[in-house]
Amino acid sequence: MAMTDPLGDMLTRIRNGMARRKSSISTPASKLRARVLDVMQAEGYIRGYSEVSFDNGKAEINIELKYHEGTPVIREIARVSKPGRRVYVSVKSIPQVGNGLGITILSTPKGVLADHQAREQNVGGEVLCSIF
Repeated sequence: MAMTDPLGDMLTRIRNGMARRKSSISTPASKLRARVLDVMQAEGYIRGYSEVSFDNGKAEINIELKYHEGTPVIREIARVSKPGRRVYVSVKSIPQVGNGLGITILSTPKGVLADHQAREQNVGGEVLCSIF
């Protein structure tokens, strides 16, 4: 059966891995997932990630989760725009998470950006997820 929300699946795997105190998790690879992970790594929510290709043409992404003094760095991670209900915002209405302590990840015409980068570049777009 085909997966209807690949990004939501990745976020759930991250949430579950953090709950079980895993050092790393794996998820099927895609360009959107990799761009979201780029933003998460730049903002310091994950240690990093690597892409592994298999002989059958499929690929996986191994994500290294990040902890601070034994507690997960990511307290909350939630999918905002879902396949059944897409959420689009203008640059003036980009939501702040945790009074600016968290980030919102957006898919914009200039690529996948964190909320503060989208404000700097004056672009809105689809709200993919929020992290605190």
